[in-house]
Amino acid sequence: MVSRYLCCLSLTLLVSAVVAHDHDHARSRSAVRHGVKHEEERQTEYWVTKAQNILAQKLAQHETLNTNKAKNIIMFLGDGMSVHTVTATRNFMGDSREQVYFETFPYFGLSKTYCVDRQVADSACTATAYLGGVKGNYGTIGVNANVPRYDCLAGQNPAHWVDSIAKWAQDAGKDTGFVTTSRVTHASPAGLYAHIAQRGWENDAEIESSGCSSVDNTDIARQLVEWDVGSKFKVIMGGGRRNFINETVNDEEGFAGQRLDGRNLIKQWLEDKKRLNANASYVWSRKGLSLVDLEKTEYLLGLFSSSHCPYHGDLERSRLKLANPSLSEMTEAALKVLKKNDNGFFLFVEGARIDMAHHDTRARKSLEDTEEMAKAVGIAREMFSEEDTLIVVTSDHSHTMTINGYPYRDQDITGLAADLADDNLPYTILSYANGPGFYSTYGDGGRKPITEKDTANAKYEYLATVPLDSETHGGDDVGVFASGPYAHYFSGNYEQTNIPAMMAKAANIGPFASVN
Repeated sequence: MVSRYLCCLSLTLLVSAVVAHDHDHARSRSAVRHGVKHEEERQTEYWVTKAQNILAQKLAQHETLNTNKAKNIIMFLGDGMSVHTVTATRNFMGDSREQVYFETFPYFGLSKTYCVDRQVADSACTATAYLGGVKGNYGTIGVNANVPRYDCLAGQNPAHWVDSIAKWAQDAGKDTGFVTTSRVTHASPAGLYAHIAQRGWENDAEIESSGCSSVDNTDIARQLVEWDVGSKFKVIMGGGRRNFINETVNDEEGFAGQRLDGRNLIKQWLEDKKRLNANASYVWSRKGLSLVDLEKTEYLLGLFSSSHCPYHGDLERSRLKLANPSLSEMTEAALKVLKKNDNGFFLFVEGARIDMAHHDTRARKSLEDTEEMAKAVGIAREMFSEEDTLIVVTSDHSHTMTINGYPYRDQDITGLAADLADDNLPYTILSYANGPGFYSTYGDGGRKPITEKDTANAKYEYLATVPLDSETHGGDDVGVFASGPYAHYFSGNYEQTNIPAMMAKAANIGPFASVN
């Protein structure tokens, strides 16, 4: 009996030791004690009161629906801003219970992002959807699905063209413009004014390199300057100078253009506005923008880089901030130009580099740009009343980034999970299904060790499972946040093509205007 007791006791102690070892092993990254971040969250009353406040807000919304005609429409597009990206940005700002500014908007919905020919979309076919109300094929802009990508002629057939909400606004006498941190000829902003079979045809050289004729096809930069909708924009701001000047010409910062046809589309734009006797300004730097009298300016063209504008975090970390305006600064300047029209305006604002950072699996940079776009939304909402200005914030598609690992509330979401993995190595809270981060994840000996010092570097490429030189988009639905007249239209789950229809209905413009 005694020997059986000693045997059981020994077994019990052994199991306890193993459990204790496993517990210590799991907590080996968590030497610091993690307490409750907010003491009031221990109390039931805190959560009940919070729920009561939300219910009161919902009741007030129901009783006072804003059915005023929308004089102004401001659409913000966080390129690649998945629901996961918004959630991660909350923690990046300080805590999971924070709200990114546009999450305070009273109405929220989800839109479906697929293309006609692809389950997972790109920024071209989606731009046609959320700006023109028609889904097209992957890689095409401003055309319906009768146009295959790379088709040398079909995209130039007006029978296949899709008009955007920018045209509807112009036809209604409103001023229009756009701001982006990408090239102004990139896929998302091009959805406002271009009709083309290949999103990459931003200049004539790109058309020729695809084996098509730049005579038969008008490139996107020329469409912006020469065609009807693009030529009427009162504000154009972003990057992409290289698509406006010839390869033999250097821009203000010494970078060569990429055109082959000898055109200088910047000079052409200025000459066109001069013929209209309009007060027009072209600027290429933050200082130049600051010197423009926005109250008197009728047309403003700002091209602040040869290609894309810098990441916002890089602006803050370097002297680039002295040369390049931020997205929020460009947005404020655009609104000051557009607000002078008594008929109102439509402005499109794109936080483009949220997407580009995800493609590089550089999650920190993506969250920095999301936070900056939210700041721009806040500026716009404060400048214009909810009574007459509809603001819609959404995304074109998602990405493959996820949030995982049971991190403690007080952990930096760009850092490492609380516990070690089964291979006894740490892993990041944020990770990707695929992308260049694969190469920082795996080496010849298996998974590579990582430290908090690694993840503190904004250039760090987060863990990824499948090797790709560029991480792919995701196919999940994306959020739509709305504030202002008819914002309640944007609740529920719907096709991405519904978004311009609902904006147009709120403003009573375009094909969705009420018949008098």
